[in-house]
Amino acid sequence: TAFVAKDKAVELTVDGSPRTLHTFADDVTGLLAEEGVQVGPHDVIAPAPGTPLTSGEDVTVHHGRPVLLTLDGHRRQVWTTAGTVAGALRQFGVRTQGAYLSTGPSRRIGREGLALVVRTERVVTVMADGRTRTVRTNAATVGEVVEEAGITLRGEDTTSVPATGFPRDGQTVTVLRITGSQEVREDPIPFDERRAEDASLFRGTEVVQEAGRPGLRRTTYALRTVNGVRQKPRRLRTEVVREPSPRIVRVGTRPRPTSVHGADHLNWQGLAACESGGRADAVDPSGTYGGLYQFDSATWHGLGGVGRPEDASAAEQTYRAQKLYVRSGADAWPHCGARLRD
Repeated sequence: TAFVAKDKAVELTVDGSPRTLHTFADDVTGLLAEEGVQVGPHDVIAPAPGTPLTSGEDVTVHHGRPVLLTLDGHRRQVWTTAGTVAGALRQFGVRTQGAYLSTGPSRRIGREGLALVVRTERVVTVMADGRTRTVRTNAATVGEVVEEAGITLRGEDTTSVPATGFPRDGQTVTVLRITGSQEVREDPIPFDERRAEDASLFRGTEVVQEAGRPGLRRTTYALRTVNGVRQKPRRLRTEVVREPSPRIVRVGTRPRPTSVHGADHLNWQGLAACESGGRADAVDPSGTYGGLYQFDSATWHGLGGVGRPEDASAAEQTYRAQKLYVRSGADAWPHCGARLRD
């Protein structure tokens, strides 16, 4: 009858579990609704939903399962209808020979899915200590590859790419042997000159009151050699050990007298030539006498001189010598005093 004609015998297989059914549904969509089989966009149904049903039809449903896949360091979410890890990797086209899997290939994948880490086998070249080593590896980091190559990093040694980075197929990693030390350099800091007017000194006279002292700067550098090649020093810190002290010079402003009464007519040039060879900055070998007329320090200061006689101008030295003559006569220069009368 018509009722019997609409009854169809079909086989419905859901995720690998088959069962034979009798249904009055007209198409695949009606059958799945009738049997309470929910499907979504990631599921695979054959024949496709909406396909008319005939008696003896085989209907297969494979539910999609989410997989959070990290493949060679790259994470993404994918979907699979496979029931095992091995089947899912085949669907994804992932090469598993020599690969690392975070879970066994035979593990079942439930409807809730799973997280899976896969590191395929790669070929990495490691260069160290003048040798080249080729490693087949599924390591997670460059550092692990270096260890697998039998190479030990010591002290400041490192690699040409970050040791925590993911090693890529065909990559070349160079081991950098590094030695380090520190060097301390000391450099002088120049001092300034400060000039101050002094009314007690004749014009043209300059007296160094303080000689000035350079400061000292200390700089520490980091020194490195990489595979035997010295690198450019890197400055670590700088400190001022000693501040410079300024040079202080007193500059005379007092008007200079032109002569000393009773002595300006004498041959002062001849006396200077005899005493010092006519050199205003002359100093005798003992260091006791200085200037054109070879004053000692006590005599010079007693005549109103400041500083050292050899630092004063020739005019001031002559003025002081004339004062000495007025006070002591030519005997102040036992060997050359007679030249004053020439």
